[in-house]
Amino acid sequence: MSFFHELAHQYIDGEWRTGSGSWDIIDFNPYNGEKLAAVTVATALEVDQAYRAAERAQREWAATNPYERRAVLERALRITGERTEEIVEAVIDELGGTRPRAEYEVRGAIEVLREAVRQSLRPTGRLLPAVSDGRENRLYRLPVGVIGVISAFNFPFLVTMKSVAPALALGNAVVVKPHQSAPVVGGGLIAKIFEDAGLPAGLLNVLITDSAEIGDTFIEHPVPKVISFSGSDRVGRHIAATAAGFFKRTILELSGNSALVVLADADLDHAVRAAVFSRFLYQGQVSMAANRILVDRSVAAEFTERFTAEVAALKSGDPRDPETRIGPVVNAFQADALTALVDRALAEGATALVRGRTRGNVVEPTVLTDLPEDSPLLTQEILGPVALLMTFDGEDDAVRMVNDSPYGLSGAVHTADVEHGVRFAQRIVSGMFHVNDSTVQDDPLVAFGGEKTSGVGRLNGEAVVEAFTTQKWMSIQHGRSVFPF
Repeated sequence: MSFFHELAHQYIDGEWRTGSGSWDIIDFNPYNGEKLAAVTVATALEVDQAYRAAERAQREWAATNPYERRAVLERALRITGERTEEIVEAVIDELGGTRPRAEYEVRGAIEVLREAVRQSLRPTGRLLPAVSDGRENRLYRLPVGVIGVISAFNFPFLVTMKSVAPALALGNAVVVKPHQSAPVVGGGLIAKIFEDAGLPAGLLNVLITDSAEIGDTFIEHPVPKVISFSGSDRVGRHIAATAAGFFKRTILELSGNSALVVLADADLDHAVRAAVFSRFLYQGQVSMAANRILVDRSVAAEFTERFTAEVAALKSGDPRDPETRIGPVVNAFQADALTALVDRALAEGATALVRGRTRGNVVEPTVLTDLPEDSPLLTQEILGPVALLMTFDGEDDAVRMVNDSPYGLSGAVHTADVEHGVRFAQRIVSGMFHVNDSTVQDDPLVAFGGEKTSGVGRLNGEAVVEAFTTQKWMSIQHGRSVFPF
């Protein structure tokens, strides 16, 4: 408890502070309802203070030797590794994640930090040819300045770190607004790691608040040049429109409706395991999760039997139980919404091959089939342990079904012929697609992001250089130009 009370504060200009708002955000354990901490919200005044502190600190940070910046990232990497168990425990308590899911997230964040260490020295510049004699063209890579990061509740430590670590490595300052359900894992923990790593005050700030208190101030403030957001497409649409009105760049990692496709020649045992993981990791509260599982009709009966048996065997309950695979969803609102969603699907004619119960915030897995073609469930994101099982007749039918979605984040195809899988993947409109694997993938070197309403821009690897730097052209005339007048 003291751990959460210590980090559940505003962190502005190197100081842990109490917000000046008139109400508190309560941080609950979603499994047992235990109150972890109460945080008085930050107001628009604190938003301004955080951004102004970041602006002041960033000028000196950008001028700092890249090797010094790298040393801070190296210390942050070491500290994160040393505190792995502490972070895992926080993920279990604050987010209801099981231990394997929490360890998965921390390992991912460590890899992001390891890549950020390398990124500290990466952006330099280029010399380019010139049309005129005697001219030298230099193209510099420079930090954009200050970046506003708004993170989601699912995988908040990893997702927030994916923006914070490279942004700092590239010479920027950052202000983070974590999700209300993850103020410590998505905010305070990260601030503490960098504080202990020796990051100068003001370069990383954390504001725990809500739009009900600050409106669009976090986006509209004149200091941040880039807004990096992870969350729903509905909120992302508003952020994009608001930021565009102020000529700000946005990096948007939004909702998904991914499909895992099982072709007739797939290894069914492997495909079943991949499908169970893809749909039910962290109770299905993952944007890359396989909402839809599409199976060739010729192997549908066999796949369905194996898949439903695996799903029915998943243990639900206390995330601290090492046997548990399905912990609680993030809050009671989400639990009620998922229960209503399943009830509505059944009323529309769907069949439940597995029907889970709802106990508190624990929503047991459900597998639905026979959904009507016009069911809204087929085209929406389902953030919960509900799988939609569908059959197709031939590859063209599968491609049509996968692409029949407003989203295009991730997906997977299973086949004995890898190159056939690659050709299938090339026909899908999505930012990421995987052959003979899970739909849930992340690699610190590879561009991460979606198409259609699943987002704009990319993170990871070289993509973050594009996201968090700008280019400046300088020309030098070594001779004398000839002017036409």
